[in-house]
Amino acid sequence: METAERESAATAVSAADVADAARLVGFGLQPKLVPARDAEYGELIRRHREDPAFARLAGAVATGLGLIVLEVSPRAGMAVAAAEDSVFAVRMGDYARRAASDAGDRFLHGLAHLAAAALAFPRPEDLADDGYIGRITVQGVDAFVRQACRRLEERAELEGENTDPASDAPGLEAAWRVWARRSATGATKDARRLASSTTGITGKALAFLVDSGFLQRTGDEAGGTYRTTARYQLQVRDMAGGAAMAELLDLGVVPVADGTPSLVPAAEGEDADLAADAGLPFHAAP
Repeated sequence: METAERESAATAVSAADVADAARLVGFGLQPKLVPARDAEYGELIRRHREDPAFARLAGAVATGLGLIVLEVSPRAGMAVAAAEDSVFAVRMGDYARRAASDAGDRFLHGLAHLAAAALAFPRPEDLADDGYIGRITVQGVDAFVRQACRRLEERAELEGENTDPASDAPGLEAAWRVWARRSATGATKDARRLASSTTGITGKALAFLVDSGFLQRTGDEAGGTYRTTARYQLQVRDMAGGAAMAELLDLGVVPVADGTPSLVPAAEGEDADLAADAGLPFHAAP
């Protein structure tokens, strides 16, 4: 009896259903595409929300491809993240190797990404609010990291730590020291921003996030201005408890209330001591 029921359930799924589910996952792999701009995508999102069997089928297709479904909604589309062993995974190490040949620069690219996430969603309520839109700039991210560098160096001096370790030492403690030594802009002979400067590195990091559908460029002020997308909010939610973000928080770059890896504002009365160009505060769009 159970075998017959399983066979009946299997035959209920048609090849057309599988094709539609795969098509929905395919739309989700196009990071800049949103359902509002594609009628077929929007219809598949509607079907996913209204048809539990189709939703399970689409989830199975995604799982088979090594993808993790973060959310399926009209605002974000089918937002997926690649598991570590997925063919679609873009690892930070791979990105950094493409962006920089120097090992120290690779740490800086990672720090730029972490700082961008922390600035884009500085409070837990910002991550929880689906209507929240973060706004960051290239100069703002650089100013934020440089201010953090000064605070961390002061703390190291007070604690009697070595404030000048080898620049190629692993971890974010080394990265912030390298960042502090690096020129913010520099310039080529034709006045272009040096790619190895900290704003050059930040610019590359934010451009990568644009290409990934996580940010939208909105202007050229302050080295480049950007707004967050629903997909980026979901991605940062997913990474907020990760080791890299936890290490950033442990360094004191973003104050924490109870030691858990959650992005929270400074305590009442505490001077956050942010640089003037850090671009805070952020506000949701009206």
